[in-house]
Formats: sequence, structure tokens, C-alpha cells
Amino acid sequence: MDTVWKEMYQAAKSVQNERKISDYIDAGGVAAAILSSSGKIYTGVCVDTCCTLGICAERNAIFNMLTNGEDKISKVLCVMGNGLTGAPCGACRELMVQLMPKDYKNIEIMLDYEKGEIITLGELTPKWWIK
Repeated sequence: MDTVWKEMYQAAKSVQNERKISDYIDAGGVAAAILSSSGKIYTGVCVDTCCTLGICAERNAIFNMLTNGEDKISKVLCVMGNGLTGAPCGACRELMVQLMPKDYKNIEIMLDYEKGEIITLGELTPKWWIK
């Protein structure tokens, strides 16, 4: 496995810190790391609310990347509360497709860190509505 995946996993784990923010908000149950095309790693955590105001860790990491002036994703890694990795949800996939409509199919996603299983966003979303 490429060492950057290990760096991304450690970066995500370092911000995860699951915690209760208030009676209505929990944060950090899921953490994500995004590798931009420049090679910088951006992180984010999920923010779960009692209504629809929450956000996934992957989108939070993407917004962190955008805030810092970058807009091209190379790799995505998401760490669940149990330490396992998994694929982004549909809303996160949609954001990545809209962010990179011509190149989204090349974004690599770590499905299973323990097994080193990697898939592209194009494989996860082969017939997306954006052509």
C-alpha cells in the first residue's frame, strides 16, 4: 500500500475524537482525509444534528480543502467509528462529481484499509447524471 494512504488514515484518526457537543449535536463519529492534487491532506469530521443541518466527514474535509484554495481531489479515505474504512455516501459522491465533472472518475477511494482495497469514484458511480 502507498504510504500516503497510511498518512491519510493517521490524519483522519487524529481528528476523529468522537464527542457530544450539545444535547442536539455529536461530532467526530466519522473522520475523513482528502488528498488534493497538490499532495496536501485535508481532514474533516462528521457533525450529526437532530435535524438536517449536519454534515458528513468527507464533505467537511472537501470544504476544508476548498477553504484553503484547492479544488482537485486525488484520494479519499473515510474512517468509521469502529476504525474501519468505507465508501462515501451518495451526497458526498455527488459533491465530488459536481466539483470535478470531467475528472471525478479518477478519484481513488480507500474501501478497506486493512485489505488495501481501493476503488475509483468512477467505479462507484459509473452512470452518474453528469457526463
